[in-house]
Amino acid sequence: MLTKLLCRKTCAQCRLCCVFDSYDFRETPVFDRRMRDRIASLLPDAAVVSAGTDSFRFRLTVTDDEGGCACPLLDPENGCMLGEDKPFVCRLFPFRVMHLNGRRVIAVSPLCDALTEKPLAVLLRFVRDELADPVFAYAAAHPDEVQPYDALCPVLLWEPQTFD
Repeated sequence: MLTKLLCRKTCAQCRLCCVFDSYDFRETPVFDRRMRDRIASLLPDAAVVSAGTDSFRFRLTVTDDEGGCACPLLDPENGCMLGEDKPFVCRLFPFRVMHLNGRRVIAVSPLCDALTEKPLAVLLRFVRDELADPVFAYAAAHPDEVQPYDALCPVLLWEPQTFD
């Protein structure tokens, strides 16, 4: 989804989006039942918990000395075990769809160095032209996967308001 903006090689070398500190375990990807079943076939012992009506996430525990944990699907040699069929939030990162003041927004994580080097005009154009329609449509169909707003993530686009 983001290959027009980010190089796969850059993302593969970084993998920051696949590692969580103990204070941000709530940021782990939320996925639907189909994805949960696929994950269970790859990792039968993975701890998965409910994250909403029909959504799930990993129950992570600290696995390193710094209080962090890598996503159970991260293969250190090959990247995500799911390949291109990873959870929506993973395909979207470093962009994020969030709830803010009763509306959905597309924001950007400040953690992605490759993206923060891009001019703001490039990011705004990409979000407007490439992401907005599919992201807001997906978010409307999968509301459990929309996270509360994180003030560290600048908002790039608000979902258009519709009036009856």
